Amino acid sequence: MSSRIEQIIEEIEEYVDSCKYQPLSTTKIVVNKEEIEELLRELRLKTPDEIKRYQKIISNKDAILEDAQSKADSLIADAQAKAQELVTQHEIMQKAYAQANETINAANKQAQEILDSATQDANSIRLSSITYTDDMMATIGSVLNQTLEDAGGKYKGFIDALQSCLEVVNRNRQELAPQTAQAAAMTNSYQDNTEADEDDLLDDLED
Repeated sequence: MSSRIEQIIEEIEEYVDSCKYQPLSTTKIVVNKEEIEELLRELRLKTPDEIKRYQKIISNKDAILEDAQSKADSLIADAQAKAQELVTQHEIMQKAYAQANETINAANKQAQEILDSATQDANSIRLSSITYTDDMMATIGSVLNQTLEDAGGKYKGFIDALQSCLEVVNRNRQELAPQTAQAAAMTNSYQDNTEADEDDLLDDLED
């Protein structure tokens, strides 16, 4: 299902295609100032709402990670409780250590799988949203650039409105760009920290 912004872009493209060329020109067209300004007004109004919608999708990443962390902490706590219970039984001390290590290792593995899956899903949602929003902005920018070139210098007010809208689009794209690199960096950092935590936990049990 296409967004209203995409529909407006299609309407602008259709409108530009339907305009007649100026006399003795094959590149310049005659446009209805009120009609094109109305489309641009709606485009400016809809763009912030569309961006907010994708930002809300991106923010769900935090909720996914928090839920995964809670499940992982609960699994590890249960495993440690079982391990402690087994260790306190002196008559089966050796067996208790073996069972405790096995239980904690299984819990750590399951917890890591939950966190890895949640991180991958969250980053996928974030990157998809950023990519989609960037593509949308690129399409809008392309249409606005083309419309600016076709309109020419005769309609200064119309060109100023297009230029203002184009600046907003380009600025939003620049703000989105660093988030892709940040998401990748967060994933790498998380994996490194997880491996270090597992080594520390195993060292504590052996001691």
